[in-house]
Amino acid sequence: MRLVFAGSPAAAVPSLTALAAGRHEIVAVLTRDDTPQGRRRVLTATPVAVEAERLGLPVVKARRVTPEVAAELMSLDADLGVVVAYGALLREPLLGAPRLGWVNLHFSLLPAWRGAAPVQRSLMAGDDVSGAVVFRLVPELDAGDVLGTLRRPLDGTETAGDLLAELSVTGAELLTGVVDGLADGTATAVPQTGAVTLAPKLGLADGDLDPSRPADDLLARFRGVTPEPGARVDLDGTSLKITEARGTAPGDEPLEAGRLEYRGRRLLLGTASSPVELVRVQPAGKKEMPAADWWRGLPPGVVRRVTPPIRRPGPVRAPAAAPTPPATAVLSDPTTVPDPKSTS
Repeated sequence: MRLVFAGSPAAAVPSLTALAAGRHEIVAVLTRDDTPQGRRRVLTATPVAVEAERLGLPVVKARRVTPEVAAELMSLDADLGVVVAYGALLREPLLGAPRLGWVNLHFSLLPAWRGAAPVQRSLMAGDDVSGAVVFRLVPELDAGDVLGTLRRPLDGTETAGDLLAELSVTGAELLTGVVDGLADGTATAVPQTGAVTLAPKLGLADGDLDPSRPADDLLARFRGVTPEPGARVDLDGTSLKITEARGTAPGDEPLEAGRLEYRGRRLLLGTASSPVELVRVQPAGKKEMPAADWWRGLPPGVVRRVTPPIRRPGPVRAPAAAPTPPATAVLSDPTTVPDPKSTS
C-alpha cells in the first residue's frame, strides 16, 4: 500500500522506522515545522523529520494542515494515512481522501485518556494498567473504532518518560501489524466501550507536588510529570525541582506533612501518610544533584517546610454526548513528554 505518515515527536519515530522497513511504500511524511530549541533557540527539526530524511523519505513540514498542504498530500493517491502524535488537526477533504482512511496509534487504552497527554494522565491517576491502541481516525476526539490493542501492567515505578519510550516501541509493532492486516483485508474494528476520560496537555502547574496529599498520590503525580513538565515543590518561595523520588518502608517513622528532614542519610518529605524520599533534586539556577548533597549545603538548624500548591481538579470525564465539530479530527499529540535525553 501507499502510506502517508504524520508524526512529530520522538515517540513517533519507532513507528516510522518500522513502517519504512515493511512491505508498504511511504509516499510522504507530514511533520511539524522546525522550532527554536535550547537556550540559544537553535531552529531544530522534529525527531520524525530527522528520521524521515535519514530514510530518504519525502517530508512535508507544516504547523497545521492548510488547504495547500492537504492538496499536496491528496495528490499522492495514498491508500492509508497513519498518525502517531502529529500534533494538529486533520480536516476534510484530507480526512476522507485515502482509500482506507486514517489510523492513529494512541498511547492509552481508549476510551480512557483521550487527548494530548494520555501516558502522563494515566500515571497521575494511579492506574494499574496502561497500553496503546490503533484506531480509525474520526471527527470526534480519539473516538474511532479500535483495530488493535496492547496492554502493559504498571508496577508503580514508571515515569512518563520511561513508559512513553517503551510504548513507542511496542506500539510500533502493534501499528505495523494493523497496517498489514488492513492491506490483507483481515483487520477487524470494534467500537470503544467503557467510561471516557480526557487527557489534556500538561502545564507547568501540573508539576507542583502537594505534601498535604498521601504519599501514593504525590508519587503518582511525580511519575506522571517526569521528565516534563517536571515535578517541583515550593520551599520558602523558591522552586525546587524533584528529578527522582521514591516511597519509604511501611515502618518508617511518620513526618509532619510538608516538613523536610534529613534522617538516616536520606532526605525525607512528610506527606499526609508516610514520608517520601527525595533522591535527586535540581535547585533553581543550578545543576541536578543528590538531594542529600543539596541539603548539606543549606544553613543548619532551620526547619524547612514545603508549601502546598493550590488544589487542581482531578481527571476530566467526558459528557455522555459531547458535541462533535463536523469534518475535523484531532490527531493525538503526547508531545508533553519528549525524549528522556532531551529533557521531557
